[in-house]
Amino acid sequence: MSNRWSYGFAFGAVTPSILQLFSDSYMPANVPVWAKVFVYLLGALEVGVAYMPFFACLSTLHQAFGGVLGLLYTLAWLIVRLWDVATCPGGEVLGDYEKLLIQWPCFLCLSFLMCRFVCMVVKDIRVHFQLQSEELQVKEETLVQSHQFQYVQTLLKQPPEQSVRKSWFRMKIYDWDPYFKFPNRMIGTAVISLIGLYTMTLGDYGLSGYVFSELESLSSSLEQLVQSSNDTNNLFAKVLPYLDEFGHVAKKTWLVTIPLTSLTSVTYTFHVLACYRKHIRRLWSGERNFLPERFHKPSSAISVAAITRYSGWQIAFTLWGYLIMHFVQFMFALLFVYLVVLPIQKGGFLPWFSKLAILLLTIFFVVAVVVVQIVLVQIFFLQDKLSPEDKQKPLALNNRKAFHSFNYFFFFYNAIMGLSNCILRLVSSCIVGTWLVSRIDRTIMQRGYEPMDPGYVTWIGMITADHYHSNPVMVCFCHLLLKQIVERREPVNTYSQFDNTDCPAGGRIRTRWLLFYTLLKNPELIRLRKRQRDILDPLALAWVMTSHTEAAGPPIRSVIDIPDPSIPQ
Repeated sequence: MSNRWSYGFAFGAVTPSILQLFSDSYMPANVPVWAKVFVYLLGALEVGVAYMPFFACLSTLHQAFGGVLGLLYTLAWLIVRLWDVATCPGGEVLGDYEKLLIQWPCFLCLSFLMCRFVCMVVKDIRVHFQLQSEELQVKEETLVQSHQFQYVQTLLKQPPEQSVRKSWFRMKIYDWDPYFKFPNRMIGTAVISLIGLYTMTLGDYGLSGYVFSELESLSSSLEQLVQSSNDTNNLFAKVLPYLDEFGHVAKKTWLVTIPLTSLTSVTYTFHVLACYRKHIRRLWSGERNFLPERFHKPSSAISVAAITRYSGWQIAFTLWGYLIMHFVQFMFALLFVYLVVLPIQKGGFLPWFSKLAILLLTIFFVVAVVVVQIVLVQIFFLQDKLSPEDKQKPLALNNRKAFHSFNYFFFFYNAIMGLSNCILRLVSSCIVGTWLVSRIDRTIMQRGYEPMDPGYVTWIGMITADHYHSNPVMVCFCHLLLKQIVERREPVNTYSQFDNTDCPAGGRIRTRWLLFYTLLKNPELIRLRKRQRDILDPLALAWVMTSHTEAAGPPIRSVIDIPDPSIPQ
């Protein structure tokens, strides 16, 4: 939970190399198909080793040493990337400033890391020379100052009588929680997903422009070929107008759906964070009804392995989901243009609206028949309310013979309607599944088939493991338990507090006197000592006790009887 945004920007600096892993640009030539999986593994290990110093320098306890090494390593990466952009800035897709447009988020992350490493060095130096006493308090921060302890305190308090009025932003868009913090894993995943979506959007825009320009040049070549042949009955001459129209419509439709898809994917990224907080809070309160029944107690090994899989899978689901969602939105936009826009442009609004009215009238009759069935059942085939205050009638049949006749005659009509509803069910399932493919917090499978969705299984395992390791009630309980154990062990060193007391006979004599008095009050402890000594004469003991008491002051009780000065008597 500490240093979260620094880790997030460190992951942002890794994003260009992670995106490169999705391509085959680093794949050597003539690699067998069966060996590609090992090449992918070696590439992933190479990226991990190359960027490991970032995280090692951020997590080390030696702040000054880690800050200096991290600053030098980050500066080296920044110089190399700037040199790469300066020497070869252009590209075939985005033009002269392609690399600068793609890699400026990486430059921003590297700059932030440099500032962070400088702050680490400065803070460590100030603490070392004791120029800032507050840093010592930060290092000794207790659980009382954490969000988990504050959350437990809210559970022990009575809820306020009047709820706090929330702003429009908190009610409609996002309601922050001061007693909850996202872990490093979720922040790093979100940063990489956002930078990856930005890169995918730029690549999609540039590549689509390049492809449509090539299609336009191909269409112009075909047009010149048709004009040179002077054959109006040629197949190319008949198809060419439709190709030109489709190319023009497809280009505008594709470019319009790019920002819509990007906005949807960005919204999904933040929505996954909100769902993570919501699901974790429900697990904290003991609520598991939102999970499928078979996932109430997932396997421990699966849950821990899900932590390692989640970040990579979420990033891949987000990027591939962008492409799939863009294609789906493109198809819907094409249907809208060919069914609405072009017919109105060519034939006018009234002819198009007359055809639409016929279609809507058919749909209206279909829906009306379904509604009529429900109304007839509500009026004639259900018994009256048990109480006038009931909102609906009870689930008890009335007029059974009439209901059987009603059911019989509508059977044939519902059989016909079942075919269209079956097709509608299949189409809607495909649309929703492809639309929500990047939402790893939801399953796209039907109930009972959730284990066949590996993304959803990973999500459930991940939130279960986080719940078991970050439950505020359990964390506070363990903290208080350990603190109590430490406090119980502290009386072992209680004798040391008398070493520097103002005793006329010296600290060593007083310590031995306390030892003698404790053994006198607890004779059973004598057998536990390493060396047992003969007990002195009782008269001598009394004389020693009396003389020492007169010289030292009031009698000292056993350590067990000495009250704790921190506790009010």
